[in-house]
Amino acid sequence: MLAAGNGDRFKNGTHRSKLLTPILGQPLIVRTLSTAAAAGISSFEIVLGYQAEAVRGAVERGLPSGTSAHFSYNPDWHLENGVSVLAARSRMAGRRFALLMGDHLFEPAALSMLLHMEVPPNESILAVDTQPAPADVAAEATQVRMDDTYITAIGKELGEYDALDTGVFVCSPSLFAALDSSVRSGDTTLSGGIRTLAAQRLMRGADVAGASWYDIDTLADLTTAEQRLTPQAEPFPA
Repeated sequence: MLAAGNGDRFKNGTHRSKLLTPILGQPLIVRTLSTAAAAGISSFEIVLGYQAEAVRGAVERGLPSGTSAHFSYNPDWHLENGVSVLAARSRMAGRRFALLMGDHLFEPAALSMLLHMEVPPNESILAVDTQPAPADVAAEATQVRMDDTYITAIGKELGEYDALDTGVFVCSPSLFAALDSSVRSGDTTLSGGIRTLAAQRLMRGADVAGASWYDIDTLADLTTAEQRLTPQAEPFPA
């Protein structure tokens, strides 16, 4: 789970990491961990950076029952999130893994669906939302273009797109080599690595249209999520 950034758009009058801000009685990152645990994740690798000790303390106090956590540190946390993924490389090498953002809220069923999808071992999956979104939401979100189930393009300003990126992934270890290539070309974003995989036709999109998910960039985003989020997410229809 990526938890290294400083959330510079989250203006709440303090310099505290936004991941520590409560939502429905839990720090934001603990809420995300609890959702992942409900989807079947029992072991977490948390990449820390900004206010690392405070975030680590919140995780250790709120870690869901029956789960464990290990912590990696990204000294270059001020860079884009692709660098944070690479900080966990030695721990994740050779294994498929769920890749989650500490500031994204989602329903357990969305992640569970990805975990149970049968795809070739060198392919990765992103949960995408094909449901039409309000213009302001679409403008802020990362957009995805698809060819059948494969992602062909991902970025903030695609113009024409088929879905939105929910920030919930299940990845092959091939992501690390893709990120290496992207970083060498000057792109340190996670999306840069995903574009590299997409160009190799190794990146699938799984539609979770109808599920609730929230990318918490601002205090207003958090308020909206708290107003709409239900305590118990409904499962996807079979």
